[in-house]
Amino acid sequence: MKLTTKGKVGYGLGAVAKDMVYMLSASYVLYYFQDLLGVNAVAMGIILLVARVFDAFNDPLMGVIVAKTRTKWGKFRPWLMIGTITNAIVLYMMFSCWAKTGGGKVAFAAVFYILWGVTYTMMDIPFWSMIPAMTEGGKDREAMSQLGRTCAGVGSALITILTMKIVPMLGNGNEPLGFSRFALIIAVIFVVFEAICCLSLDEDVTAHYEATSVKEMFRSLVQNDQAMAVVITIVLVNSAIYVTSNLVIYFFKYDFGGANWNDAYVIFNTVGGACQILAMMILFPLLRKFFTTIKVFYISFFMAVIGYGVLLILAFTNMSNVTILLIPGFFIFCAVGMMNVIVTIFLANTVDYGELKNHRRDESVIFSMQTFVVKLASGMAGLIASLCLAVCNLSSDTAAAGTAAPYAVIVLRMVMTILPAAGLFVAILVFRKRYILTDEKIEEISAQVKANRLADAEKQS
Repeated sequence: MKLTTKGKVGYGLGAVAKDMVYMLSASYVLYYFQDLLGVNAVAMGIILLVARVFDAFNDPLMGVIVAKTRTKWGKFRPWLMIGTITNAIVLYMMFSCWAKTGGGKVAFAAVFYILWGVTYTMMDIPFWSMIPAMTEGGKDREAMSQLGRTCAGVGSALITILTMKIVPMLGNGNEPLGFSRFALIIAVIFVVFEAICCLSLDEDVTAHYEATSVKEMFRSLVQNDQAMAVVITIVLVNSAIYVTSNLVIYFFKYDFGGANWNDAYVIFNTVGGACQILAMMILFPLLRKFFTTIKVFYISFFMAVIGYGVLLILAFTNMSNVTILLIPGFFIFCAVGMMNVIVTIFLANTVDYGELKNHRRDESVIFSMQTFVVKLASGMAGLIASLCLAVCNLSSDTAAAGTAAPYAVIVLRMVMTILPAAGLFVAILVFRKRYILTDEKIEEISAQVKANRLADAEKQS
């Protein structure tokens, strides 16, 4: 199935909105509850991780539910819209905490963060599952994956760039109020853009999908060794990235410091967001002309490691101006942008591989694992960041901007650079050892899948 121009625009807008919502939660929920509302850092870390353990059961189950859905609107679009509306409501509630006591705030954060994860799953799984369902392996699928990830990167970048500029203005200096109003704006944009996405896509509602049991679908997933290899890689890559994204605001506030730390933070994120988008739109397609997708993945890895190394060196030698920090930022953000596109392509390719191996197409279950592992990585990174903040004793109640203790500065710098670089190194080792779906192999599998479908159709006719 070929996507129309209308479908591409709609899918792109949907990707922008969904990652605006995701990035607001992933990057600022810890800051909102821990730094602004005074919730204990360790308690927040536990909440973030427990929510992801809950998702270990909820996300694959949701993938099975989507796969079994039969409606006149298809199986993807109904859940995409239901999940969007409920998640938008929960997002606004999550950043509008009305609890007054410490225990009440902890309970509020736990309830609404878990609800946010559940409702986000409802829309995220069908959104990404549409890639292998509506495209064939090769360039067509790569193009749709690049479109989705590029537009998602735009959404992430917009939140990264705008949040700490707009929130103070919306709250007139009251940051918690500013976050509540900002979340409401993002929630409205989310619903509108996803509605456009649903109306723009032509889902094949007559397509036949074999009904199967939950047990059989999970067995197929486990037996798809290539899907599991990509899932493990995504966990490690995203955990590394999210540790940095959770701590970078604390780095600028309590380490880089100064009266204008927020301006420096916004500049860093603005340039970084632009690099991430340009890497998806220009750098990845450019490198792809000369290298295979797997080789571009390795290039991205080395760029990220170089960026983290330079950032660590500069943090201990020269932080006189934010401009110099943009050098490692360029390498890290470009690498992240390309990795986000590439891992989606890799995961989409495992759907065809699984169909050939298990004789059943399980895109919803496989992409439910992407939803789960991305959130798992966010939870693990949140716990690591929370423990780092607890050890460093960093919050608005214990330190003013730029006044972190010397030991706290050292710990913060090392956790946000050395630990992510180590995580990426482990990810690349796992990937090299387990992933076998080269470009040539994908073309071979796609051809075989087509042949099998034609043979099945002839038998039925």
